[in-house]
Amino acid sequence: MKKDRMNGILIGCFYIVAAVSAVIAVLLYEPLLSDNWIITVANGLETAILMGVVSDILLIISAVGTAVMLFPYVRLRNEHTALGYLCFRFMEAVLIAIGVLSMLGLLSLSSNYEAGNNEAAYLSLGNVLQAIHAWAQILGPNLMLGINTLLYSYLLYKTDIVPKSLSLFGMLTAVLVFLAGLLNMFGIIGTFSALKGVIALPVGVYELSLAAWLMIKGFNIEKLKALRMGISKG
Repeated sequence: MKKDRMNGILIGCFYIVAAVSAVIAVLLYEPLLSDNWIITVANGLETAILMGVVSDILLIISAVGTAVMLFPYVRLRNEHTALGYLCFRFMEAVLIAIGVLSMLGLLSLSSNYEAGNNEAAYLSLGNVLQAIHAWAQILGPNLMLGINTLLYSYLLYKTDIVPKSLSLFGMLTAVLVFLAGLLNMFGIIGTFSALKGVIALPVGVYELSLAAWLMIKGFNIEKLKALRMGISKG
């Protein structure tokens, strides 16, 4: 019981770190994602960008951390579905890492840029790296996040180790963030549009709510015992 309690707290901490670091990274990357990205280093913003990279690395660690720590619990209901959740969570982390590499590439271009020296080539390559980052964000923190959130929320609902109402809310937010990614992919809404923020925001609220529940209340120990007994008898 003590181990399950500590695991719940650790999972909650991972979710909070993921939410905070994701927001910080988006804010700090803004200069590199603008039309004037090429003068980012000249404007003295290199350190800010690198801090954004550190934030994204924390996000990747937290995403993997939640996957690894939550898997032993959700697998109690259906191991195949739980493995699907694990894979899609890892894919989300990989796509975030690809986005980080594109930001570092843009930073290197900005650092080596000299006015009037192959500016067209710099701008063309920079546009490609910005596009890679944009697609990585759509595929990772939108589509992959939607799929893995739907899977683990469904398993939490079936195991009943957290309130069913919370799990149902999670499934709803998973559909919304996936929809936000699809709408963005087809150009119906913009990457940083207010509408996309409204559609995608609930998944962040859900993750923070789940984190708070696990840190304050923890898993339902009686349900966990029953699930584990069922497996041992099987």
